[in-house]
Amino acid sequence: MSDRIRKSVAGMDGYTPGEQPRDRRIVKLNTNENPYPPSPRVEQALKDISPEDMRRYPEPVSRELRDTIAGLHGCTPQQVFVGNGSDEILALCTRAFVENDGTIGYFDPSYSLYPVLAEIRDVSTCAVPLGESFEWPLDVDALPAEVEACSLFLVTVPNAPTGNSYPRERVQGFCASMPGVVVLDEAYVDFADSDFMDLATAAENVLVARTLSKAYSLAGVRTGYAVGHASLIEALDKIKDSYNVNVLSQTAALAALRDPAHMRQNATRIKTTRGRLGDALADLGFTVYPSQANFLWVRPARLAAAEVYARLHERGILVRHFSDDRTRDFLRITVGTDAEVDQLLAACRDSGL
Repeated sequence: MSDRIRKSVAGMDGYTPGEQPRDRRIVKLNTNENPYPPSPRVEQALKDISPEDMRRYPEPVSRELRDTIAGLHGCTPQQVFVGNGSDEILALCTRAFVENDGTIGYFDPSYSLYPVLAEIRDVSTCAVPLGESFEWPLDVDALPAEVEACSLFLVTVPNAPTGNSYPRERVQGFCASMPGVVVLDEAYVDFADSDFMDLATAAENVLVARTLSKAYSLAGVRTGYAVGHASLIEALDKIKDSYNVNVLSQTAALAALRDPAHMRQNATRIKTTRGRLGDALADLGFTVYPSQANFLWVRPARLAAAEVYARLHERGILVRHFSDDRTRDFLRITVGTDAEVDQLLAACRDSGL
């Protein structure tokens, strides 16, 4: 049977998503979901969908969504692509911009989906180690030849799993120096102090990818979008699924995007809790890294990160542990509600973590 499967697929491990327990009593701080519900307008919009709407295929290019997103970012609809989550957009980028002998680049550690997408394409990778404190590692005025040769370079900013952002002059200089396409993956941008959308609307080789899963509380809806030069968007349009975003997703996304005040209120609340959680963990001896996202990247002081993960899991509290060489000593903790954060801190104190 394995002879019928592509060798690159048969030999790969695949992406490992965070645990999704069915027990709603679990304190779930492992997948960077928003702990608060989306705009009330989303619920009402979904209630207004008729059976007739579901009988027909959805609008194939999410035209109304593209118009709305273009208005938000001061660009044309031809510079906007809407996808089934930003993950679909990333996958399409590896197909649209990378030849079979091309190379996909990314930082390490970063979003663990990137190497999986490269494996699926069966192309070379260029994993650039971040600095000792996970800072930007490259001199943009003298890029290594292997980096400059990348057909596609994926940059998560703010970075996941570390939560830090990068200096504007470095990111801007890097995009200007790269001949290939640079995707700035801004999944967590609404929890950050700044963004790079202006690079996508001005440069010919830059795409900014965003998701409604985080700040807009629509992880279950799976809607994301990209903004960039019209030629890049046209390429993505050519290879997407015919009806890649369903009626329910388009409806929910439109309602959420039309209530930005609700999103900003939730984001501000999460940032406030992020600061409180970081201070409390630091008081317990954890090393807490600066975060521009809706999670914290921390290093336990008394026990190994894997042991802390296991003990919290036993108490019904899920956080994320990555076992790679650069990440095995750390935990990624999603910022939950104040009550969930209090449960986490109590468990840490009671267990001597």
